[in-house]
Amino acid sequence: MMNRIAEFIKTNRKAAGLTQEEFAIRSGLGLRFIRELEQGKETVRMDKVNVALAMFDMEAVPGRIMSNEM
Repeated sequence: MMNRIAEFIKTNRKAAGLTQEEFAIRSGLGLRFIRELEQGKETVRMDKVNVALAMFDMEAVPGRIMSNEM
């Protein structure tokens, strides 16, 4: 699951024209966390993963990989 989320975040961050540092600042997350998330690290906190996903109107939901919040 984390690899799919990692690829989603990385692809959408780049499409938005943001560096990892810019994305970290805009999302309120740490740069180290963003780097680890994009590398697919399994031990990242899901609450923070959802903060990152919320930047793209998405969230990780138990039982589903990702869903629109709308």
